[in-house]
Amino acid sequence: MTEQTTQLTNLDPRIVEFQDHIRAKYQSENQNVKKGQIVFVGSSLMEIFPIEKMQQEQALGLKKLIYNRGVRATTTADLLAHLDTLIFELEPSKIFLNIGSNDIGFNVPENVYLANYAKILRAIQTRLPQTEVFLMAYYPINTVDDFGEERKEHHKFYEHRSNALLENANAQVKVLAQQFNYQYINVNAGLTDATGNLKKAYTFDGAHMLPVGYQVVLENMRKYLD
Repeated sequence: MTEQTTQLTNLDPRIVEFQDHIRAKYQSENQNVKKGQIVFVGSSLMEIFPIEKMQQEQALGLKKLIYNRGVRATTTADLLAHLDTLIFELEPSKIFLNIGSNDIGFNVPENVYLANYAKILRAIQTRLPQTEVFLMAYYPINTVDDFGEERKEHHKFYEHRSNALLENANAQVKVLAQQFNYQYINVNAGLTDATGNLKKAYTFDGAHMLPVGYQVVLENMRKYLD
């Protein structure tokens, strides 16, 4: 794979400020984490996954703790720039990685974000050679139902997002997993309706899931978490 220059996207300064706030919070929390546990890493789709609450309130029976280090609007380039805070400081034994959907949505060239993804995996392999890494398939989305947004807003958000694009990206992520001898996992069973779209009852905007959707994901993930 040809190396490409890391590309950062131009975000609303308010979002960047909030990203910095979240990462600062994680950096502080990292001082007291138990090393060798499980880390969830990714963008808003990971940030809003209530996995820590689920572990506290449900009898999951896991031997390890799960730490969520998702950050909204994060791209592969963002993750590359903050690997210490989001991964390495925790020295995890397992990493669940769901990254790249924003690259697709922001129309970052495929060769750029896949090269970034490869750099992320290479860094993990170098720094954490004994860590199990799970590359997650992108979740399906729903672009057809009405979630109350204005037509212009809907078009802007979904201009570069579709289930077809995500499926193509999944194929590329699967190749990356094979190249680095990591596991590619698809934990999306039960999320879609008869037409292949994310079930309306599982999402509040067509792309981001409600806790009921994440409960389905968690059940599909259980065999990888033990």
